[in-house]
This record gives sequence, structure tokens and C-alpha cells, in this order.
Amino acid sequence: MSENNNNLLDGLNPKQKASILTEAKRVLVLAGAGSGKTKTVISKLLYLVAEKSVKPSSILAITFTKNAANEMIDRLIISSDSTNTYGSYIQDKSTTIIQKETERRKRVLEQPWISNLTIRTFHSLCYKILRDNGNPVFDNKFKLITDNSADEVDLKAKDILANEKPKDIISKILILACKDRNYILKLKRYILDYYVEKVSIDNEIKAYANEGQRTYTTLKGETVKSKSERDIADWLYRHNIKYVYEKVTSFKDFNFKPDFFIPQANLYLEHVTDKSYKMQDKEKQFIEGGKNCVVTYESIMNNSILFNLVMERIIKGKISETITEDVSLNYEEEFNRYHNKIDEFLKTVMRLQSMMKAEDIEPSSLLEKSLKSEHERIRVFYELAIPIIDEYKKYCINKSYVDFDDLIILTVKLLKDNEDIRELYSSKYKYLMVDEFQDVNGLQVKFLDLLMKPDNQLFCVGDDWQSIYGFRGSNVDYIVNFETHYKDCEIHKLDVNYRSTPTIVGASNEVIKHNKNQISKDVRAFNEMPSKIQIYRAKSKDEDGVAFFIDKVRQLYDAGLGKDDILVLYRRSKMFSPYFEALKENRLFVSSKTIHASKGLEAKAVFIIGLTEGNGGFPDIWLDDAIFRVVKDIKYDILLEEERRLFYVAITRAKDELFLITELGNESSFMDEIPEHFYNVNKPFFKNFVETTIICDKCKVRVNETDKFCRSCGNKLTTVNLN
Repeated sequence: MSENNNNLLDGLNPKQKASILTEAKRVLVLAGAGSGKTKTVISKLLYLVAEKSVKPSSILAITFTKNAANEMIDRLIISSDSTNTYGSYIQDKSTTIIQKETERRKRVLEQPWISNLTIRTFHSLCYKILRDNGNPVFDNKFKLITDNSADEVDLKAKDILANEKPKDIISKILILACKDRNYILKLKRYILDYYVEKVSIDNEIKAYANEGQRTYTTLKGETVKSKSERDIADWLYRHNIKYVYEKVTSFKDFNFKPDFFIPQANLYLEHVTDKSYKMQDKEKQFIEGGKNCVVTYESIMNNSILFNLVMERIIKGKISETITEDVSLNYEEEFNRYHNKIDEFLKTVMRLQSMMKAEDIEPSSLLEKSLKSEHERIRVFYELAIPIIDEYKKYCINKSYVDFDDLIILTVKLLKDNEDIRELYSSKYKYLMVDEFQDVNGLQVKFLDLLMKPDNQLFCVGDDWQSIYGFRGSNVDYIVNFETHYKDCEIHKLDVNYRSTPTIVGASNEVIKHNKNQISKDVRAFNEMPSKIQIYRAKSKDEDGVAFFIDKVRQLYDAGLGKDDILVLYRRSKMFSPYFEALKENRLFVSSKTIHASKGLEAKAVFIIGLTEGNGGFPDIWLDDAIFRVVKDIKYDILLEEERRLFYVAITRAKDELFLITELGNESSFMDEIPEHFYNVNKPFFKNFVETTIICDKCKVRVNETDKFCRSCGNKLTTVNLN
């Protein structure tokens, strides 16, 4: 490490210095966009080692991603690089990721003060704790199951990854569950009712076919015309009774298609509703043709006990085989047409499982809660999902598998139930630094609390205005109400934005103030360069909106900006398609990201596209499937506030110029939250459809545009007046 540490805090503003020098045991640094958060974190770490003589081994820094951990390590290496070569090497785009990783490890090992620091992601840290000391709660030679690569958890060896992936396991569990006859029939009915039927209805609406009439799919896979016919067909199928639906039958006077024909009993079955054709003529044909027919009525269909009783009486004694439900059902045969629907079902189950782990909810209690729902779809889903989740857990325990969620869950259990191990880690780490604290969830906060003693310093850095990961479990409340969770704490607000112009900073401040659940901050710009945000209201965002975009990108290139100086942001990837095609056609090249992926980035010029209202626009608010509300009920207002924070993140990526592309008459509601003095807006051009009247300036009579003399008074038309 460099010997010259006298200027360690030089270049920091007073509030940054205060946050670094504080001796408080619980500290929150609210670092607004562009306020030098990374610089503050690195300075804090260097200050502890160089000025406070803190042992590096007693410092723990936790990040959310491996990239963030690597960036922190890179900054530390650069801070003590006397050769001034590492910074340029790591920024060189021709250097591969593997080469950078190799050089990074080499440099770290050369400097014990860095190698003895613990800088890890939450998952990587929990992985190491469980490997080293996790045997009281789990097999510490566990295998990790993940759909991602080993890089996601900062692991050095792929041999700790299981050969199976979570999706493989849950599919296997489902097939085993379907060996139970009741389960497979319930699952098939659920798939048909809530996946297949939904598609059928949607297709009918789109094609305007079968107007006013919908169809139903039976367990056998046939299409019938009513729910009652479907229930009868399903009863016959479950009882292994063969039937033919609407078999064309020849009678004495005319042919028609009885609802069901049961060959084993030589029996026809007709179901009668108030919409059915009159049965008198049909019954006469059955009698004259010497054919057996029984009739069922709609009145029995809403009473399952009565329905089963009637069906047994109708069929019993009329077929030679005994009625039985012991028919062999095969998973592949039953679902060979619905594999994509089964995949959708399993994705929902896996998401539910992850939510349950994040909220620390037991399957049995959730099932009990779900059964109180007034909706059959929700009740049946949980009856199908919970047994799968239970068996999945048993399977993983048996195989010594853990997934990402389990890493933290098991570590929390380890520290909570084993005082000696908790003491080991809480004594080791005297200083805990947490980056991006606005993104923590309840489980991660429990983990942090178990690592701390009263004398340890917790140093959290984050910005509630940039909390954008609620959809994957983060809870902004932990940073907003930091003082409630951690008594006797200090909160330091870094309120100078070194990145953006006063206009961009001012506009972003005004937008975020519309959120109720936030910490009030008065962020100001260090840069005093005057500017205006450019808002373009396109008549068609995919036509003149794209044309405006291409024109501006070309102007920026002409002004000397490169592709790395221009960033295009969007809420959903599909919004970018027409812009991308236009860039290719014009041989222009632009950095482009979803807004979620842009966090931490900056550019001289930023375009935010797709700023329209409603579905597919921004804000893009969709209340989740009611299935998940059994686990956690999220209100519309909460979702809107997160969308607004996402818009704030997008705005604050811009350093000098910001372009917002919206659609005339369908502007995003976020546009209204930017005061007018912050932006310039185009006035859309329309053709003038008002009829022009030309009159004689002498007699005031209307004349034609081609006339040289007035046809009324003969006046020479040297000039014309327009009305």
C-alpha cells in the first residue's frame, strides 16, 4: 500500500468526510445518484486500514453482484498501484474477462492488505460460511443447484455444481406425483381449465369465430360444447368407461348426434339444458329404433354428490365390467399435447417456492391460507403446488443440494442456532460494510443482524430513490426506516450530484418527490452548465419517433461523441426493436440497456424511449397473478412508486443531455411530473385543413385563385386577401 496517506480524504466534500470519520456503530450513508458513492465506500475502507490501523481481516464488505465486488477490488488495487498500469489494463476492451480475472487475483495475492479483506456477494459469503462451518445444519460438502453459471456465485470450481438443474428436479418430482391417480387427474383438469381453455377463448376472440359460444376440453382431450358435457365426459374417463362423443347415428326418420354413446352398454346418453333442442322427437326415434337412451338434466350438475349418484345409477348394471377408477394413467400420454402448459405451471410453482423462501413461510401454513380463498383456481393451484414443493425440498436434502435461496436460509439458521459459530464470525468482523443497501430483503437483514455485536460498526451505503428490485424480493422499507430498525444510528446524506447538469438533477428531484415512501433529500448539481431536457412527442413513436432519434444520434456523432457516450434506455427490450433496426440501416452504433441493467452506468447523452401510458409503456404496472397474493399482497401504489424510482434511475444516467421520446396524446404520466421550465418540447406539425378564401380587395367578392381580374367588378387582381 502507498506510504503517502496524508491526502487520503482530500477531494472529498464535507459530508463525504463526515460519513467516513464517524465513530457511530450504525451508519447509513444515503448516496444520491452521481454523489460519489463508490469513492466514499473505497475511501472508508482505505481510511480504516491506513489511518485507523484496522486489521484487513476484520473488515467485511458485502455487495450484491460479483461485478460490484470486482470493481471494489479493482479500485483498491489502483489506489496502491505505484506503476499506474493496472487501471489502463482493466479498462482495455481487448482484454478478456479471464485475463482480467487472472491479473486481478495475481495483484490481490501480492498485497496481503487486500487479500485479507473479505469482499464478497451475499451468496458467495454464505457459501463460504456453510462450506467452512455449516455441518450443524447441512452437509458441508453440498452441491449447488442453479440455472446460472458458476460465475454468478463467485465460485472457482465447477465441480461443486450439481449435474441437475432446479427445473430438471421439479419436473422429475411432478412425474412422480402423477403416479397418484387423484393428483394426475386434478392436474390435468387444472391445466385444461386455466391454460388450455384460456388459449382457446383468446383465439376465438381474435378470430371472431364461434361468436357467443365457447368450448371445453375434456380429460380425454376432446372438445365439447358445454361445461356439463365436459363433466360427464370426465366422469366416464375417470371410471375407465369408453365413450364416443356426438356419434352420427342413423334413425328411422332422420339422423342426429346424441351427446354420448357408450359401446360397452350399447347406451346413448343425452344431457338436457334449457338451451337444448326439444327431446320429444329424439326420444321417439330412440324408441322406434330400439335403442337405449338415458337423459340427464342440468339440475344435477351443481351438486357433486347427486351427480355421482345419478351417473352410477345410469351406468351400473348396464355394462358387463365393474365400474372402477383403477385405470392406469400415464404422465406422458396425458400431457403429450400440453408440455408447454406444464412448463408454465412449473415456472409458477418455482417462483412461488422462491417467494416462500424469501418470506420465510412454511408450506403447510401457506396451503391452509390458500384454502380460504374464494376462488377455485387459487385453491386448486396450491393443492397441486405444495406437495411438489414439499417433495422438492426432501429430494434436495437427500441429495445434499442447495440453491441460491438456501445459501442464505441455511446460513441464517446456522448462526441463529449455534452460538459458538455466531460468535466466531461476529468477533471476526468488526466492520461490516454493505453496498446498495436499498436492495436488501428481510432474509439478508436477518443475516446481517446475526453477524453484528453492539460494538461492531455497520456501515450501509445506498439510495432509497434507486430501489428498483422489489419484483425479486427487496424491501425499500429497510432503508427508508433505517432509524426504526437500528437505534442510535447516524444518517449521512450525500446531496451533491457530480454527474449531471442542474436541469437533469432538478427534474429528477421533482419526479421522485411524488413518492410517499421515501427519505426527503435536497440534491443539487455540482456542474453549473445550463441545459434543457428535450422531449419529443411523436405522432407515431415507431415512425417519426425513430426518425427524431436517428437525427439526434447523427448530430451527437457530428459533435464529436462516440458510441460509449450515448446510451439508449427502455423499460422492456421489445421497445428498442424499431430503433435498433434504424440504427443498423443508418450504420450508426449506440449502447442500449433495459433501465434495470443500466444502474451504475452513465453517459454524456441519454435517450429514454417508450414513454407512453398504459400496457407496454412506462410506467409498466401489472398487478401480479392473484396466486402470489396469498404469499404477499402488493398494492398498486407500491408498484407505481417502484416504477417512478426506475424512471429516476433512467434520468440520472445522463451527464449532459437527456432526450425523452413519448407519443402525442398518449404521454407517460411521468412526463406531467417534470415542471415545464426544465424542458423544451416539439410542436407536432399538422397539415392545414381550413379552407382558404380569396376575395377581391375592392368589391369583397370571392374570386378564384387563377383569376387575374375580378369577375364581378373587373378590378385587376394584383394582390389578394385571404380570409
